[in-house]
Amino acid sequence: MTAAENRQLVGYVRGLGRAKAAPSQGDRANGERLFWSKGNCGQCHTVGPRGGRLGPDLTAIGTSRGPDHLRESLLNPEADVPDTFTAYRRVIYMPDNFLQVRVITRDGRQITGIRVNEDTFTIQIRDSSDRVYSFRKDELHELHKDWGKSPMPGYRGVLSDSEIQDVIAYLLSLQGAP
Repeated sequence: MTAAENRQLVGYVRGLGRAKAAPSQGDRANGERLFWSKGNCGQCHTVGPRGGRLGPDLTAIGTSRGPDHLRESLLNPEADVPDTFTAYRRVIYMPDNFLQVRVITRDGRQITGIRVNEDTFTIQIRDSSDRVYSFRKDELHELHKDWGKSPMPGYRGVLSDSEIQDVIAYLLSLQGAP
């Protein structure tokens, strides 16, 4: 790219961070109630100082995702989960610690969770109870990496269309620290 094209691209990317929240038809306050109660989203997702750590932090999700993406994520959580993170590493930073993994230990314990860290010889996993496990890979009976899978449930049939819209309105309002 030319120097002028580089400046235009940098200006565009910097402008993305300044974008205003997308408008939503839903009731933000009801969406917040649903998020923390009926949807039980806070069991896995953090918003500010509150919530779980199994899923991604949503404190500023309204600055980076639009209503269509959020709707698809709520109705079909696996739609945007890549089959591998390798292709993304060359283009963008894609945190791959939300990869779902399943292990079976030599003594028969089965543990499913999210990969927290992994190297050639070890893997660390956080389960849905927020317990962290560390294993030497050569001491495991089985290790399965569930590429393209998400532990997040789909909310089709759990939340009504208007409730989905309310949750989207709440998520769009999340703009990070004030």
